[in-house]
Amino acid sequence: MANYLKIAVAIDFSEQSLKAFDRASHLAIQHQAILQLVNVIDTKSFGAVSAYDLKYAEELKKENMLKMEKLEKEALQLGVNEVESIVETGSPKGILTQLPNVDLIVCGATGLNRMEKMMLGSVAEKIVRHALCDVLLVR
Repeated sequence: MANYLKIAVAIDFSEQSLKAFDRASHLAIQHQAILQLVNVIDTKSFGAVSAYDLKYAEELKKENMLKMEKLEKEALQLGVNEVESIVETGSPKGILTQLPNVDLIVCGATGLNRMEKMMLGSVAEKIVRHALCDVLLVR
């Protein structure tokens, strides 16, 4: 069995990502690993007006950081030794496959996108294909 020192979990606040968070938390406890919570605000899904996009992205980033802080506290209460959070804007597929110094990425099989629920989520599929570390998909 691999010894994971840093476990990242993709969080979009969907039911699947919260299941992934739970699994990643337990793995972090088991391996005494750092748990890294990663939320990526997909700016490609915004409208065409760039000034509006930036303002909306910053507001969403603040909101998501508050949600991530709650998840951090929850993980610490479960017994995870160290938790860190990242909230980024950009392409979830690109950011999640390029996380530095991560030994395992945990993500839900599908995310918030309704169409993606019909099949393996496109973000999850991209992570599986392009991540440089182990990947665990949670259903």
